[in-house]
Amino acid sequence: MIVLSMRQPSHALTLCCLAVAAVISGNAVATAQESVTTLKVDVKLVNVFVTVTDSHGAPVSTLKEANFLLKEDGKDQKIAIFSRESELPLSIVLSVDTSLSTRKDLPLELTSARKFAHAILRPQDALALYKFSEEVHEVVPFTADLKAIDAGIDRIRNGAATALYDAIYLGSQALGRRQGRKVMVVITDGGDTVSQVDYKEALRAAQEAEAIIYSIIIVPIEASAGRDTGGEHALIQISGDTGGKYYYATSLPQLDDAFRQISDELRTQYLLAYYPTQRPSDSDFRRIQVNLVDAPPGGPFQTRNRAGYYTAKGSW
Repeated sequence: MIVLSMRQPSHALTLCCLAVAAVISGNAVATAQESVTTLKVDVKLVNVFVTVTDSHGAPVSTLKEANFLLKEDGKDQKIAIFSRESELPLSIVLSVDTSLSTRKDLPLELTSARKFAHAILRPQDALALYKFSEEVHEVVPFTADLKAIDAGIDRIRNGAATALYDAIYLGSQALGRRQGRKVMVVITDGGDTVSQVDYKEALRAAQEAEAIIYSIIIVPIEASAGRDTGGEHALIQISGDTGGKYYYATSLPQLDDAFRQISDELRTQYLLAYYPTQRPSDSDFRRIQVNLVDAPPGGPFQTRNRAGYYTAKGSW
């Protein structure tokens, strides 16, 4: 088991004594020297993974390129690549909150997580298992070996505090070095007590990695006085801004249902890729909007995708 540590101010990822080189991921090509705070990148192609659901929340997989209208900062963009992404390899970080506040629910969480891994992984996919309490641990590195994942799940034990934002930040860094679709599933009660990075840093790391975050929020008692609603709202926002979704779960059936819905969505996503129009901007964040046009019967449909992307990457 590897402890992932945060180092200020660069927040570099340390895997024991192994130095990990910084990698610029996806389709962004570095073109300028590293400055003190940012790496400038020339964005050649922007990937937008889109989930479409019907009025019942079921994924819609029959749409065509002509049904999508893509905009960046309000300007129409030409779709250069369109595909249904059921066959593109998946990299998944499954991050489990093992703080003391989850001790009663942890066995159920792990049972459901095991089912999810067995249901979603194909030979071309890979899953990394993380646990977080006062520290973030990589229990199992990226692999499609279900026996290794099962063994890692069996080794997970409770800790003390909760470094939720550190877990999102470090998991995003790991995903940033992967190719294909990048997904993080976080199982937590929503609290954060000891993270070295804050909400904004965690969100930016996820957005820069093009990670889609799904949050499964464990709420054993709806009216619990100790419930961290602020943390829950932060998770909901992070999930929405990365094109993912959040779920509440109070029982094993609800956990299983959340994982089933995530699996179904990941098998029916669309890829819209485009070359952005070059233009001056006062911000290094470009907003992406996807709408549907001439949609087939069965609507109304809803689309989910990441809120945008950064043209300058923060240094790790």
